[in-house]
Amino acid sequence: MFTHITQSPYETVKLAEKVAQRIREGTVVCLEGDLGAGKTLFVQSMARTLGVQGEVTSPTFNLMNIYEGFCPIVHFDLYRLTTEEELEDIGFYEYTDFPEGIVFIEWAEKFPEALPENYVLIKIERIKDSRNMRRIDFDCVGEEHEDFLNELEEFVHSGD
Repeated sequence: MFTHITQSPYETVKLAEKVAQRIREGTVVCLEGDLGAGKTLFVQSMARTLGVQGEVTSPTFNLMNIYEGFCPIVHFDLYRLTTEEELEDIGFYEYTDFPEGIVFIEWAEKFPEALPENYVLIKIERIKDSRNMRRIDFDCVGEEHEDFLNELEEFVHSGD
């Protein structure tokens, strides 16, 4: 696990771009944080770096968006879901159990039992008394992404 502090939305975007430069196909990324913390901004920035053309929007109302970039990108927002059964209705497991491309899941903490065995976890938290500063924690669940996380930490902190 490692943490990075950003001072502005611009720095958060730059951090997301760095993560996108290192992420591997087949990765599920779970994003946690309060409303307005920057989860969607993080995904938008990564998606653009991964070659997505056009607008990348939060799938709050349609629950899932699929984008074509250098690889398929699937973006879930589970905020409006109330039961785990609804995940099946939107094809959640088809994308997360054997991901082709990269899968982003906002509000993943709502359904911890439904998450895959291995994933990268990004927690974004507003720093108290600051409108723009964010504490961004990177971790992984399962052993599959430990090497990626170590490589990412070195890459992110190489520019500090």
